Amino acid sequence: MLILGQKYNFTELELERIEKKFDTINTIVYKDKEPQSIIKSIENILQKDRLSTVVLNTKAKVDDSIIKYLTKLKYDDRYKHIKIYGIEHFLEKFLHKCYIPEDNNDLHYLDDIREFTWWQMVQKRAIDFFGIFWLFLFSFFVMQKCKKKISQESPGPIYFKQNRVGYDNKEFTCIKFRSMRLDAEKDGVQFASKNDNRVFPWGEHMRRRRYDELPQMLNILKGEMHLIGPRPERKHWTDQFEEQIPYYAQRHVIRPGVTGWAQVMYPYGENAEDAKQKLMYDLYYIKHWSILLELKIVWKTAMVVLHKKGV
Repeated sequence: MLILGQKYNFTELELERIEKKFDTINTIVYKDKEPQSIIKSIENILQKDRLSTVVLNTKAKVDDSIIKYLTKLKYDDRYKHIKIYGIEHFLEKFLHKCYIPEDNNDLHYLDDIREFTWWQMVQKRAIDFFGIFWLFLFSFFVMQKCKKKISQESPGPIYFKQNRVGYDNKEFTCIKFRSMRLDAEKDGVQFASKNDNRVFPWGEHMRRRRYDELPQMLNILKGEMHLIGPRPERKHWTDQFEEQIPYYAQRHVIRPGVTGWAQVMYPYGENAEDAKQKLMYDLYYIKHWSILLELKIVWKTAMVVLHKKGV
């Protein structure tokens, strides 16, 4: 494949995923280059590699001569197989995430991110009730063990209750098994991170296997959450992210979830850039919601819980 420009910077994880789909990845820097120079570079790549995909990844408008050159390739029998994508379409098709513009000029982007229809909500609630029925049965003894281990390793409250932002940007009380020491926020609010020293040993085990999320079944029954959806965040963080990340509030057009597309597709987040990456996956989930996607998330979550695989 050929990537023309550097508007979007692929993460290492994304490059690993792309490399599984394409044998060779070529990149041409578009900035401050003459159109004929770009065309010459493309011709050189065509001579060396069997190019199948071209991704237009430029901030600047692609020169007409380059577009004409690329579109004429489909009339050459040697290159009819080549497909051309804009970065927005490429991210959705191959990496299953929505591109987030760096500025607020591309407002038509918001049109595709809408709350669920009444029929989607009926399906979602059916999945919620069916899912937590079986989840409760299979996790009952796990939850009893969690309660016992928490009491042994960090005496104090078993459950951790905290206000989180949910549907329509409104707060609700989220309940989880406590995985951190009682004085975890003595130095103020901070991101939870991988290998966080505020987490006691069993707490780390629960977080890795997602056991700490199990009490949120109560939030699902109350209609505050879905089984699957964007991760609910604290208002302290959402206020900051909305200032830094375009369209961040769009994730609140649906109810949050115990697990979700972002959770199974991206590693644990520790900063605003991680929040932006996860938002791209959340928006893809909202835009492309389907029963099949729900089942895929359930399967990936199960693999994480069973420690078979993960991001």
